[in-house]
Amino acid sequence: MVTRLLSRIFCVAVVFAVMAIPAHAADDIEAKAQMCATCHGQNGVPIDPKTIPIIWGQQQSYLVKQLHDYRSDDRDNPIMSPLAKALAQEDLRKIAAYFAGKSWPAQHASAASASPPVGIAQCQPCHQPNFEGGAPAPRLAGLSYEYLVASMRDFSADERTNNGDMPKFMKALTDSERDAMARYLSAL
Repeated sequence: MVTRLLSRIFCVAVVFAVMAIPAHAADDIEAKAQMCATCHGQNGVPIDPKTIPIIWGQQQSYLVKQLHDYRSDDRDNPIMSPLAKALAQEDLRKIAAYFAGKSWPAQHASAASASPPVGIAQCQPCHQPNFEGGAPAPRLAGLSYEYLVASMRDFSADERTNNGDMPKFMKALTDSERDAMARYLSAL
């Protein structure tokens, strides 16, 4: 609890620092990407993987959509929404391309469950057979269990509505099925 509070306070401080970026740095995508690295990690590993997703190596189209959704209030987050609104529209694709061009961070190998959980096959058409994402959907493999289960819960409870399909998919699953999926995906 204290760790989450401290990480949020730190990230809020970044929001205010971003708003003060000098005009000469405004054209430098690398400098703008550094504000993202403050929370999402200098090496691709977020400061709090339980609440902050990995964006290094994530699908560019997904990153652009999320930044756009934060700007337009289709997705709300007390840290990301103001940051996205502070960025110039034309920088959204550049920043997304910057992070999509990075390698997914190496993680400690953990054993995935021997057999895929019930219901996971419905995720593969968009998230791809290996769950590394594709044009319509983000990579899920290797995200933290806590982040995945929270996202699934938010979709099922209509707290996250920036995707038309995900709420109905997640509502069709039980809590234990979503939990099993999150455990399986985080171990990939």
